Amino acid sequence: MAKLSTELNRYFFEEERAETVKLNDVLLLAGERVFGFLFVILALPSALPIPAPGYSVPFGLLIFVLAVQFMTGSQKPWLPQRMVNWSIKTKLAQRFVKAGLPWLRRLEGISKPRFTAVCTSLPGRLWVGSAIALMAISMMIIIPGTNTLPAMGIFLTGIGLVEDDGAICAAGATACIAIAVVMVSVIWVFYRGGASILDMVKTWITGTP
Repeated sequence: MAKLSTELNRYFFEEERAETVKLNDVLLLAGERVFGFLFVILALPSALPIPAPGYSVPFGLLIFVLAVQFMTGSQKPWLPQRMVNWSIKTKLAQRFVKAGLPWLRRLEGISKPRFTAVCTSLPGRLWVGSAIALMAISMMIIIPGTNTLPAMGIFLTGIGLVEDDGAICAAGATACIAIAVVMVSVIWVFYRGGASILDMVKTWITGTP
C-alpha cells in the first residue's frame, strides 16, 4: 500500500478535483488504516502553524468519539452521516495538505512496522486511545493557543497507527501525556489569573481592600 503522503499528494495535486471535497471521498484513501488516517487528517488543520479557525472544537469532538471506538476494539469507525458528507473547499484542503506533507514525509521516512502490539493489542489500544481522547478534550477547550500542541500529539500518534509503527505510536502517546500535563498547568494559570482579575475588579467596585 502506498504511503499516506503519496496518496494525499496524488489525490489533491495530481488529479483534477471539484471545488469541494467530501470527507467520505478522502476516506477511500485510508484502506485498512482508517483510524490512524482519520486522526492524522482531523488533527492536521489545528497542528499546523497556520490559521484554522472553527476546526478545533468540532474536529476535537469527532476525534474523541473515534478514540473511544478505537479503545473498545472497533475495526471500522462509525461516523455520523452528516460528518461523512461534510465538505471543505478543495483549495483550503490543499493548503492544509501542502503544509503538512513535509512533516508527514519526514515521519514516514523513519517509520516502519515494529512493536505492532502497541497499535493492535487491547492494552495498547487502551493506552493510545486514552492519550488521543485526552488531547481531543484539550482541543475543545476555548483558550487561545491551546489546541496546537494537542493536535500535534494526535498527528504523531496517528502516523504511528497508519504505519503500524509501535515505537512512533508510543512516542506520540507519551507526548500526549506530557502535553496533557502542560495543558493542565496552562488551564490552572489561566483560571488563577482570571480569578485574580475578578478579585481586583470586585475590590475596585466595593472600595474594600
